[in-house]
This record gives sequence, C-alpha cells and structure tokens, in this order.
Amino acid sequence: MKFSLISLGCPKNLTNSEEFSAQLIAKGHELLLSPQGADVLIINTCGFIASAVEEAENAIREALELKKQGLVKRVAVTGCLVERYKEKILKDFPETDLVFSIAGQEHIEDTLAHSGLLLAPLPQTLYLPEYKMSLTAPHTAYLKVADGCNNRCAYCTIPFLRGPYRSKPMEDILREADLMARHGAKEISLIAQDTTSYGQDLYGTPRLTQLMEKLLQNRRIKRLRIMYGYPHRVTAQLADLIASTPRIFHYIDIPLQHIADPVLKRMNRHCGGAQIRQTLDMLKKKVKDISLRTNFIVGFPGETEADFKELLQFVNDYEFDNMGVFEFFREEGTTAYNLPDQTPPEVKQERLLRLEEAQSRVIDRINKRLLGTTLEAIADGETFGRTYKDAPDIDGQVTFTGPVTPGRIFKAKVVKANGYKRTLQPLK
Repeated sequence: MKFSLISLGCPKNLTNSEEFSAQLIAKGHELLLSPQGADVLIINTCGFIASAVEEAENAIREALELKKQGLVKRVAVTGCLVERYKEKILKDFPETDLVFSIAGQEHIEDTLAHSGLLLAPLPQTLYLPEYKMSLTAPHTAYLKVADGCNNRCAYCTIPFLRGPYRSKPMEDILREADLMARHGAKEISLIAQDTTSYGQDLYGTPRLTQLMEKLLQNRRIKRLRIMYGYPHRVTAQLADLIASTPRIFHYIDIPLQHIADPVLKRMNRHCGGAQIRQTLDMLKKKVKDISLRTNFIVGFPGETEADFKELLQFVNDYEFDNMGVFEFFREEGTTAYNLPDQTPPEVKQERLLRLEEAQSRVIDRINKRLLGTTLEAIADGETFGRTYKDAPDIDGQVTFTGPVTPGRIFKAKVVKANGYKRTLQPLK
C-alpha cells in the first residue's frame, strides 16, 4: 500500500503522525511525499481552536478533490477534529472513506482496512510505540513525555480532545531518547500539554527535573529543549539544572496567557500574576542568558482596558524573546463559551495589534543588545538555522554569512538584526 500524510497542528500531534507512519513503513507500506498516486491519504487533524478547525476542513476538501480527480484512491481523517466532532465529519464530508479516532492510530494497519466511522475512547495509559520515524529535519526530534491535561483552563478544549494527563514511564522515555540520538537527533525537544507536570500521575509528584537528569547521563544526547511549561510548576530545582549545563538549551516555553489577576481567575489558571512574576524573576536570576517564549490571549471575556494595560506593561518589562498573541476564540464546550461580558471583535483585534506593536519595540531593544554578541546556533540548512533562543518549527530562523553543515551546533556572532530577522557569522 502507498500512503501519503497531511499532519496539522502542534508538535504533539506531529509525534502521533510519526508513530503511525513508522508502523506502516515497518509493515512494508510506502510513504509518498506527494499525495498523487496514494492508495490512501491520511489527514491527522487539529481541532483546538476555530482557525485550526477551518484549516482541517479545508485540507479535507482539498483531499476529496484529489480523490474526485482520481489522484488518490481513499481519504482517511483522524486526530483532534475527530475527537471533537465525531459523526459530524462524515455528515459534512460524506465522500470521506474513513474517519477514525486517535485510539485507532495505535493499530493503524488494521484501522485502515475499515471504512466509515471508527470511534474508540482514548486509552487509559499513553501509547508506547514500537516504531517511530522523524517527519522533521533529521537533527531535530520531538519527544512526547505525556499527553492529555488536567488543568481545565476555561478557554481550552484539550481535556475533552486528549483526555486526562498521562505520562510515559521514565524508562520508556530514556529508551526513546536514546533511539533518537542513535538516529542522528542533535536536539530533542520535550513536549506535552504541560511538560512540567510530567510524572505526577505515575510517581505522585512531578518528575521533569529527575527525568532530565537521567537523560543527561546519556552522552549521545547533545541538546535538550523544554516546551510548554506551566508557570507555577517551573521550580528552582529545574532552573538550577538548566543553568548547570550547556546540554540543555537555556530556553523555556511557558504559555502564560495573561498577567492580570481578574483575567487569570476567570481563565481558571492556577497561579496569579505575582506568582508568574516570581517564577520569571527566579529564572532570570538563576539562568542569566535564559530565553523565554510565551503566548497571550487578548479579549478574554471581562478583560477591561486596565487589565489589558497591565499586560502591555508586563510585556514591556519582561522582554520575551518570542511571543505568540491570539484573540480569544469562543469555543463551544468550554467554560468560557458561556461567560458574560464577551469582548467585541473590534476590541479584540485592536488589542492584538497593540500588543504585537509593544512586542515589536521589545524585539528592537533585544536586537540592539544582541549585535556583536556570540550565541550558540544550530544549522537547519547550509545557510539558515536557529539560535538557542528559537525552537524548531515555532520560532524564527536566522541566516548565516557562510555555509554550515546541517545539524551542526556551533558558536556564531550576531552581525545584523532587524525584527526577528538576524544574520550570524559562524565562528571557527
């Protein structure tokens, strides 16, 4: 069988695509880089927010058009969109050959033998794949340490799409990381819906720091990166470990969502503005060159102009190296969907632009300080790559003044910086 794949959404979804694609290849099936000629085109969807739903539905329409033209034989849809809308997908797209839930990915060859709707509940324990391939550059890899979420933020669909928090046993993660390193991964990014809760369900307390200490015992692992931390679970112990070794990129992604206490409370976030500031201050003190990435939501129900101005000032004061800004999406099924004081669309758009403008001024200040400094970089191609401040597929890229071997980790001097576009001169 020849199959092709469209993988949408976040890196956590990408790891699922890597796992079931590897299963199929191990059974002798062929992955086509282009859909044309495929016996089945598999679309692994995201359904997190309205824009992701729209992207997934457009991908299904385009796939069905390829089927109509005779370029692919069958179209199969899986992923978070299926978990969210279930039977509705076949009603909206009746020409789809197979719609199957995330649980069906565990036995993908058997699943693809079916047609119609194939739904099953999420497994109680996290699936531990026998096979895995890389759909990223060969020198980078995502290692999913847990799935699901127990935080129950008011705006978020993840708990009913991905289920409760489920960690992989530590020994399985260590084996998976070793396999990645043996196959050439120089940079391994640890991911989960909440990485800093890793191990809570298995061991009674979070064990991310202990996991990373064990990973560092494997000398094949060159660099680790931490994605998707929760602010009040970023501990001083974790910061000390980051500061103690260059083998952990001095970078952490902590989606904060807001800083004003009234908004955080309505969001059902489990820490307030003071605790967020304490965490960031602790990180900056212990890890002098820490690179911070975050996300914010503007226009959450009840967000006042005073709340928003507090957020503006916070962004100006803490100078995040990378930042995503999103308007609040009113997602059916979430607590926030029925909250009063919904923010008008024009106010959300205006606040998004103001926050992006504030971040642009922050980046200008950061760039002035970066000029002439030396940073660690990783080459994604001969003439482009990233610094330690930039996660793969998410943050920006830099260009190099001369050719570099892809996958190489090296020191480079910042010779030009304008916005998120930076040029580095590799050092010998």
